[in-house]
Amino acid sequence: MRFALINPRWSFEGSIYFGCREPHLPLEYGYARALLEAAGHEAAIVDAQARDLSHDALRDEVAALRPDALVVTTAPSYLFWRCAPPELRVPQEALRALRDLPGLRFVVGPHASTTPRATLRKLGVDAVVMGECEEVLVELADRPRSQWGGIDGIAYVDGGEPRVQGGPRAADMARLPALRWDDATVARHAHHHHRFDATPVGPGAEIETSRGCPYHCTFCAKDNFRDRYRKRPLPVILDELDALVAQGVRYVYFIDEIFLPDRPLLEALALRDVSFGVQLRIDNWNREMLDLLGKAGCVSIEAGVESITKEGRSLLAKHCKLSTDQLSDLLIHAKKSVPFVQANLIQSQTDDPADVTAFRERLRQHGVWANEPVPMFPYPGSPDYTMRWGRPDDEAWERSLTHYLGQFDQFSDIQESRPLPLSELEAVHPGHG
Repeated sequence: MRFALINPRWSFEGSIYFGCREPHLPLEYGYARALLEAAGHEAAIVDAQARDLSHDALRDEVAALRPDALVVTTAPSYLFWRCAPPELRVPQEALRALRDLPGLRFVVGPHASTTPRATLRKLGVDAVVMGECEEVLVELADRPRSQWGGIDGIAYVDGGEPRVQGGPRAADMARLPALRWDDATVARHAHHHHRFDATPVGPGAEIETSRGCPYHCTFCAKDNFRDRYRKRPLPVILDELDALVAQGVRYVYFIDEIFLPDRPLLEALALRDVSFGVQLRIDNWNREMLDLLGKAGCVSIEAGVESITKEGRSLLAKHCKLSTDQLSDLLIHAKKSVPFVQANLIQSQTDDPADVTAFRERLRQHGVWANEPVPMFPYPGSPDYTMRWGRPDDEAWERSLTHYLGQFDQFSDIQESRPLPLSELEAVHPGHG
């Protein structure tokens, strides 16, 4: 089969979307393409976001590929599956632009993983993949539609009715190869994600050393994808990284949900001419390993603190054994060798605003930035959502956004001044055709 792996041209007007709005490498499609080709199929990535393709240009390019199957994602990249736009407006628009082309339609992403029936209905596609998509797309390519009943981790229309089969899939990280990107893709990737220490020189890139997280914080929407912690083999990571460096990349962002201390990895990074950024829990690190992190080339840390009180962190199921003062001391120590260190805070009923201000000011005096606490969105697929309403149903995204808009009148500074409800963002459900 011939596949077109499509990343739509994303826009976020009226959305509560928290993530970065710059293009990032579609890692999930990179893996999927490699596995499809290894299985004897053809696959091409059409990244309308990175290339700023209009709907007409997207349609023309996909048509020229003459694909047997079109794949569309519901989040801008793996990096933002856990904080995707709640609405499906952009995938709807992309599929509408491609509506006259032949071929099967598959959808991957957090919406397909968490609310498969609703995603099938809203996008009117043949099947959606629940969980991590790389290996499932190969199974869909290898089997005719009459045999989809033997594929775990998909939902599809069978006899006019949605059929949800099995549960979310998790990829075998040992099977995923070192990714390769063509020179043009790398050259246009000027964005250095979460880098503030210097003006970017040369292309940036994204890469992962692990997937998933051993913690289960209430706010994290990872129950249905990228959940269980798994490491990639070090030789594969370095193979991928060395290829990027050879193409001129001088900064990479590790998209790992949690970047854990790994001495062999850090020692290998220290030998390479590349800087990098990470997201981590500072309580997993000691001073020695933070020093090694800086020596290895880390220039940006995004550290999840979330609450400045033990009670607040406990309510978020952080399972943090350190005190707030100990967390602060580690953040301040990290700043000695890492140019930019950020402490992430979430709006909490347990944190006194004056104490938050004092915490932020102490860190600021030592060069560490802590954000103004942001409202927490109860993402479907997060423990917070489940504790409030139970397992996500077909109205889960609508319910979460309605609750969020009703609870808060001030939002993140990267969001619209007043986000819109899904009914105003999404098109009328196309149904199944």
